[in-house]
Amino acid sequence: MISNTKIVGAVEIGTTKVTVLVGEIARGRELSIIGVGEASSRGVIKGAVMDFKAASEATHNALLAAEQSAGTRVDEVYLAQTGGHLEGFENEASVNVAAADNTVSAMDTDTVCRLAMAKELPEGRIVVHHIRRPFRLDGRLVPDPEHLVGRRLDVSYWTIHGLESKVADNTHVINGFSVRVTKLILSSLASGALITTAEERHNGVLAIDLGGGTTDFALYRDGCAHKTGVVAVGGGHLTNDLALGLRVQQGQAETLKLRYGRGTVHARDKKDKVMLIGDFSIGDREFPRLTIEQITAARVWEIFEVVRQKLGASFAPEKIPAGVVLTGGTAKLPGITEAAAKVFGTSARLGEVPAWIGENLRDPGYATALGLLHFSLNAQTDRATAPRRSLLSKLFATA
Repeated sequence: MISNTKIVGAVEIGTTKVTVLVGEIARGRELSIIGVGEASSRGVIKGAVMDFKAASEATHNALLAAEQSAGTRVDEVYLAQTGGHLEGFENEASVNVAAADNTVSAMDTDTVCRLAMAKELPEGRIVVHHIRRPFRLDGRLVPDPEHLVGRRLDVSYWTIHGLESKVADNTHVINGFSVRVTKLILSSLASGALITTAEERHNGVLAIDLGGGTTDFALYRDGCAHKTGVVAVGGGHLTNDLALGLRVQQGQAETLKLRYGRGTVHARDKKDKVMLIGDFSIGDREFPRLTIEQITAARVWEIFEVVRQKLGASFAPEKIPAGVVLTGGTAKLPGITEAAAKVFGTSARLGEVPAWIGENLRDPGYATALGLLHFSLNAQTDRATAPRRSLLSKLFATA
């Protein structure tokens, strides 16, 4: 008897931690989260695997913990993709409607889509996603042009590509656990789909996921991702800045960041001091609160400025009425929404996960993994943002 349930693993191999969620999909439409596993990440720098053995061990520990938590093995994995090697470009194509009565056929739509995805990549690069934007028929936006009447059909794609070797590294980490990778999903698309609504994506919204080693972003318009990108800077760089600026160890800098760091400067009195430990023991030290806030706020401002620069002419405050939505572990920094609002010139808020998700998973650090489960549940309806089948086939062929 064929089971009508599927056990799916959502895996995010981050710079600071590896997160694995296990979801049970019943009858293809009901999702229950039945397992959670985490492990401190090793061998990963700025979202890229640099030490395969160390990264594999950390990932396998998280996978094993998640399966033990779920009480079952996963059937397949949805794997998040990030890293500074990922890039994107827009490619547009047009065709004249072939029929004498100007009725758009399936062949017309297939032809224009193939032309828009036909641009060749440099050697060593591989497509991760082809994201189709809405069709235009004689200049007007249409979700599905087939059977409509018009003379000229246009479509454009935002194509995301990366170094084949880097994409393969992440995939091979999972292969070592003897489980199948079903889809590779861009981290920004995973978290963006979770923390924004369909209405916001239609009207215009910018989703930013601030991780430990990277910051991923996705700009939505007309219901789909219009532009995406990755900045190879994240919360770990705030920690490094504090370590250098205050001359403390990395662990101490992380503690100071979590306790006193801010996305905007709030302190005013230079005499306002905070303690590293707080018990006046040997090794305890005091630091100006103002200095800590200035260091973290400067880096947060820089991250948002770089994101805005990468968006270029695609971004305008009036084109994203839903504003900026932040998620990721670093998004928990107090004052960070105020910083985003100032840099982007629009409203900003922290993203919220759906109400049905348990309290233990509502932390912004789970947004990407939860978004991967969203993709697994909606795999058939999210074809516009699904990676090509040939991508995984090519990677497995070289495993």
